[in-house]
Amino acid sequence: MKPLLGFVGFLLMINICNGLLTSRITLMSSSNYITKDAFWFNQTLDHFSPYDHRTFQQRYYEYLDDFRIPDGPVFLVICGESACGGISNDYITVLAKKFGAAVVTLEHRYYGKSSPFESFTTENLRFLSSKQALYDLAAFRRFYQESLNMKLNRTDVENPWFVFGISYAGALSAWFRLKFPHLTCGSLASSGVVNAILDFYQYDQQIGESTGPECKAILQEVTQLAENRLTSNGEALRNEFGANVLNVDGDFMYFLADAAAVAIQYGNPDKLCKPMIEAKKSGKDLVDAYAKYVKEYYVGSFKVDVESYTQEHLKNTESADRLWWFQVCTEVAFFQVAPANSIRSSKIDIRYHMDLCKNVFGEGVYPVVDSTNLYYGGTDIAGSKIVFTNGSQDPWRHASKQVSSPDMPAYIVTCNNCGHGSDLRGCPQSPLVPEGSSKNCSAPEAVNKVRQQVIEHIDLWLSQCHTAARSSI
Repeated sequence: MKPLLGFVGFLLMINICNGLLTSRITLMSSSNYITKDAFWFNQTLDHFSPYDHRTFQQRYYEYLDDFRIPDGPVFLVICGESACGGISNDYITVLAKKFGAAVVTLEHRYYGKSSPFESFTTENLRFLSSKQALYDLAAFRRFYQESLNMKLNRTDVENPWFVFGISYAGALSAWFRLKFPHLTCGSLASSGVVNAILDFYQYDQQIGESTGPECKAILQEVTQLAENRLTSNGEALRNEFGANVLNVDGDFMYFLADAAAVAIQYGNPDKLCKPMIEAKKSGKDLVDAYAKYVKEYYVGSFKVDVESYTQEHLKNTESADRLWWFQVCTEVAFFQVAPANSIRSSKIDIRYHMDLCKNVFGEGVYPVVDSTNLYYGGTDIAGSKIVFTNGSQDPWRHASKQVSSPDMPAYIVTCNNCGHGSDLRGCPQSPLVPEGSSKNCSAPEAVNKVRQQVIEHIDLWLSQCHTAARSSI
């Protein structure tokens, strides 16, 4: 095995995930930051081995401008399955001002500049898991509290901590509260995908519902036309989409499905449906119209690298695009497959995904979703003081907890452009808006109502932490 090195050579991933994403979509990192000044923490490589004492450098950020010294809360914002360029200026900024909180963000192991290895071989990726990531957070939380105490010239003092995350990071937020309840007063799981699913047909069902019947029918027609043209003149079709490198039909059709899903997932359905409905009404070629949308919006605005959809690219051990796929292929799956009456091509089925995992990572790599859900509980997660929030149009909400249970309230933000993480990011999410502004949401009052409910829970749980801390003195 190669010696551990901080990996600094790859750029921000755009097309693999958070995102979740679809399996290859991540929301672009915000250009609006409250800080981009990085710090480093010496992290344990394997938290579960008593013999392996290797470490790696993990990147983190802090923002103390609104911190109420000395007893203000610490908001731990989990950075998920992409590079972390700083602390984003989203709605958590507003919450920090309200509660006098310090804000810290830890980059997920392997992503961005926090990688233990220079090469992402399957062997080297064996330490990439949600379980290791949770222990990273626990170790960092201890380290940061101690460093905060040193700054304030005190010992053995615990500030109240609250954890936030969106999407996979939202699941980590909930799981952190579940596994380490003594280290946080509570958690917010925004679009938190806590339920691992092998056959995630509900994703495309929601995409179809969110587009509406007229747009859905048009997109289904596009998929059928594309499949026919793949057979008759696939080279010309790929060329029209600027996707000549996608010479595997399944990879190409996956690319077309993701391009449609991204507009719905991130709260911008009009970007997709408006030009397609206009093209249908005016008798234009629907494949031409869809190709224009894909090149201008999906590839143009989201800066998606078409080559990342090739399995040959994913086999490249220097590519960071392997990272989320490895977590998908080992832990959570979330295989977006075509349900009945779907927009997605029927070529995208479980076999396509399982073959991809085997082709990219080798024999014996497959998602153990039952074990994942047994370990964390799935939607029956038995934690406490966790708020779950989901956008009504977000296809990922079907992998989240949507029904309230004691001490784990769940809220749905209802509006036609309330997508993935809209309670923290605002609407729509591309481009991102400062402080997660809700003014561009189709129903800002719905977003603000859920935000107020979240504030009430944070306020209650932080006060309970303060009370417990005082009673223990």
